[in-house]
Amino acid sequence: MRIGELSRLTGVSTRLLRYYEQQGLLQAERTSGGYREYGADAQVRVRQIRGLLTAGLPTRVIAEILPCATGPLPALEACPSLLATLHAELADLDGRIETLLQSRAALADYLATARPATAPYAA
Repeated sequence: MRIGELSRLTGVSTRLLRYYEQQGLLQAERTSGGYREYGADAQVRVRQIRGLLTAGLPTRVIAEILPCATGPLPALEACPSLLATLHAELADLDGRIETLLQSRAALADYLATARPATAPYAA
């Protein structure tokens, strides 16, 4: 199938499909006219990519673990480095959440102690 059809079937823009290809996440053959032709598994692969992106994984990590993905959800098989990679990503995400919670608490403190603005001095 061509890129337009894959886009229509998956709801993913052609621009994103090209990006996935550039990142090595999706492969396409080229016709003699230069058009991209995707295999029958491309629709499932795009759904796998979208699912992993929704989980917060960057494309560099997705490229590493995508060979372990099966099915459209995706389900992940226990490939050798998969668990270590996912644990590292989860730890990174937990760290970012903690930083955001600290920032939120500090901002809430500022709001709790803020005084109402007074009118500028009139002469």
